[in-house]
Amino acid sequence: MQIPNAEEDEMSRLALWSLVALLALSPPPLFAQAVWENPVKRLLRERQPVLGATITVPSAETAAHLANAGFDFLWIEMEHSPITLETARQMILATRGLKAVPFIRVPANELWLAKRALDIGAIGVIFPFTTNAELARQAVAACRYPPLGRRGFGPGLASIRWPAPEEGYARFADRNVVVIVIVEEAAAVDAIEEIAAVEGIDVLYIGTSDLSYSLGHGGDLDHPAVQQAIAKILAAAKRRNLPVGLRARSPEQMKMHLEQGFTVFQAPADLSLLLAGARVSGAARQVWL
Repeated sequence: MQIPNAEEDEMSRLALWSLVALLALSPPPLFAQAVWENPVKRLLRERQPVLGATITVPSAETAAHLANAGFDFLWIEMEHSPITLETARQMILATRGLKAVPFIRVPANELWLAKRALDIGAIGVIFPFTTNAELARQAVAACRYPPLGRRGFGPGLASIRWPAPEEGYARFADRNVVVIVIVEEAAAVDAIEEIAAVEGIDVLYIGTSDLSYSLGHGGDLDHPAVQQAIAKILAAAKRRNLPVGLRARSPEQMKMHLEQGFTVFQAPADLSLLLAGARVSGAARQVWL
């Protein structure tokens, strides 16, 4: 009979603790269910409203806090912020086990940009300046594996964030990745019927600020021409039974847009929320002191 020495005993303990740590880090909902569905996909299908937290600060801690604050998804902003792919990857990993799922707005409607966002673990891609049906089809193709699309296969990092042992990552991703295209130019409004008809789009999002500039009324979202364009986009989406989104600057505004038929909302950015909280605290200082 061989008696294990102290070194072997210690190695056994370390191996056991490694196994315990691995199981603890694995997100139970994904492993417990053979077939997982993106909760945002489900809410969109049920025509329920969804709200995304906008993140512009390159911080995994910010992502984790907002992912646990009641939002449905994170809008990780890579078009108008200094967030890099490396930081976005850490932010995505920080959402494991939390409510909100991570989406990325890529800097441009390009196949390779969407591929990199998805391969680091994003479960939704937001495509800016989708001005015509060809760009809309390109956005869909970037998020689907062949024969449904043109996404290249290399999910080594993504499959860590979204383990799908029963069906494999490719089928999992084709079912769950959310495709959001942004309509934000006058030319896109002219082509809105063709854009809305593209199969595979999950959400038509209206970039109201850029749209106002494109229409020659920069920043004036209440201008009749801007409001007319928004109404035209909303009507085209309704004819296709397609969810429509836009930025909600306040709960009151969100309620108004819900009554109009919008169901997808982008909340104010993290820095705006921070500033608003700071102002409340600053005002309270007069009472505290």
